[in-house]
Amino acid sequence: MARRSPKPKLQAPELRRAVFGGVSGGFLGLSLLKFGNPVILDVYVVAPTNGYELALQPWPILWGYGLWVAVALAGLLCWPWRRPSRDWLVWLPLVWLAWQSASATQTVDARLTGATLPHFSAGVAGFYLGLMCLARVERLGAFWVGLLVGFLAMLWTGFEQHFGGLEATRRYVFSQPGWENLPAEHLKRIRSERIFGTMLYPNALAGVVLLLLPVLVAATWEVSGRLTRITRAVLTGLVGYAGLACLYWSGSKAGWLIGLLLGLVCVLHLRFDRRLKWGVVGTLLVVGLIGFGFRYSAYFAKGATSVGARFDYWRAGVQTFLDRPVWGSGPGTFSVCYARLKRPEAEMARLAHNDYLQQASDSGVLGGAAYTVFVVGSLVRVYRRSRAVGVRLGCWLGLVGWAVQGLVEFGLHIPAIGWVAFWLLGWLHGTPEPDGVVGGAEAKEMAIGGGSRASLSLTGG
Repeated sequence: MARRSPKPKLQAPELRRAVFGGVSGGFLGLSLLKFGNPVILDVYVVAPTNGYELALQPWPILWGYGLWVAVALAGLLCWPWRRPSRDWLVWLPLVWLAWQSASATQTVDARLTGATLPHFSAGVAGFYLGLMCLARVERLGAFWVGLLVGFLAMLWTGFEQHFGGLEATRRYVFSQPGWENLPAEHLKRIRSERIFGTMLYPNALAGVVLLLLPVLVAATWEVSGRLTRITRAVLTGLVGYAGLACLYWSGSKAGWLIGLLLGLVCVLHLRFDRRLKWGVVGTLLVVGLIGFGFRYSAYFAKGATSVGARFDYWRAGVQTFLDRPVWGSGPGTFSVCYARLKRPEAEMARLAHNDYLQQASDSGVLGGAAYTVFVVGSLVRVYRRSRAVGVRLGCWLGLVGWAVQGLVEFGLHIPAIGWVAFWLLGWLHGTPEPDGVVGGAEAKEMAIGGGSRASLSLTGG
């Protein structure tokens, strides 16, 4: 039997990039487990004092910033010191962040803005690390494995909650002194039967699944390439099943519909008979909508209270924007204005449940426009280089899910979601655009890693 030739050893620059890929994937995977609360609620996060709490509790966001700095230092070791890209879209995050800083000088609540601005800065810096460093990593397997491990650990928490953990958590929390002083968001999720994993509440868990399940299903298939096809199919299927199960158990109505949309788009990108493809799309659409109707019929019979509440949040967000169209109320300060504008009987909310509207409300017309154009423009720009390759297509689909859910949720303000999304957006911006249709061995190589040619799309030379 012929012996398989060993892989060539990595040269020093390639090794530094590979190390950065593994470190950044591990950091983002850890973020899914420890930084699932909105940054404005970080004051309620107590630092762990022993190993048990360290493993099971969320961590203060300051710990996340410390880890982020370590990852950034690893990125600087492989940063390409060349003329930057002329693509105006990749400069919009800096414009957005600069305006956030300017708006912060006019904030109505310095504490909330002081908690939000460093989080936004970390997200923007992560975008540029993805753009300039991660996209140049030749072998991205370690990155995907690190992210996948954190994702699966988060899903495992969701499974544990579904099969008895929620009741045990409820008994424990209500046995502690002072539990009545917990934020309303925490008490609401504890009393509910909807799972939330390591996130603040169920819809945030759905947001992570929408963002990462498509790309991690594709990445699982790719990184298991040395195994038999049956084994690869089983592993990939298990990842898909775990993600979809947690999405279902989260009880997220928007998550169900967005997941259905992503599934339809994915089918449309598969290569088989066109008439059969449209038949599958039609069947999925009908079955998905019928299932949605049966699953949430009781919710709509009660009046769809959360939908009505969101309209009240959005009305307040629009009013705040009209009152302060230039500077806004300051990053992260929606709750201050909502407390003044909400209906007396309405439940208090800390975030607008619409990232785009909140950007306009918090930082005025320029802040809202810069963020919206960046997100939508990026998805349009990177689509062509993503549609022909499995992992990239999965990444693009997940980012579409994140962007759409941003119309009804606040993933931008949660590090576990916002940081990962910005990092992946940067990676897709930095990957090279294939010439024509990419297929065969080249497609596999480009799917699992950015390839050395990625630097061509990042620099002017």
